[in-house]
This record gives sequence, C-alpha cells and structure tokens, in this order.
Amino acid sequence: MLPSVRAFAVEQGANPLTVAKAYQGFQEDGLVTVKRGVGMFVAEGAKAKLRDAQRTHFLKNVWPPVERQMKRLNIRIEELLEKEA
Repeated sequence: MLPSVRAFAVEQGANPLTVAKAYQGFQEDGLVTVKRGVGMFVAEGAKAKLRDAQRTHFLKNVWPPVERQMKRLNIRIEELLEKEA
C-alpha cells in the first residue's frame, strides 16, 4: 500500500499537488491500482512494466547517440565487454 498523498508529501517535504500528480501518472501507467476507500497499491506486474518502459526509452532515446559516438571513435562493443571482465 502506498502512503496517502498528504502523508507522503509531508514525509518528503513535497507539495501535495505534485505528489497527487505523480500518483495519477502511476495510475495511468498501470503501475498502481486504487481500492476505493482503502488506498493505492502497487499493481501486479508493475516492476516488469516499469522495466519494459525504461528499456524501450533506453533503446529509442539513449542508445542511438551512444552508438553514433562509438562509431565515430571506432569503439567496438567487444572492447567494452572486455573491460568489464
């Protein structure tokens, strides 16, 4: 169960309207569910949905400029993987 908008805003020192807007966004994205009169809960599968959204964002927006820069600098993926090992 998520804390109430007021409780979370006080705890974090945030504006309650900002917290309410964030909670609404979570609900629209299917990350939380509302049980009327009870509260908000993390939706089943929320972790996977969030991971999929972040993966899509990375592949669409983050990776292309990195890939272009790697090509300009003649850096191969294999080189990066060797550094990690």
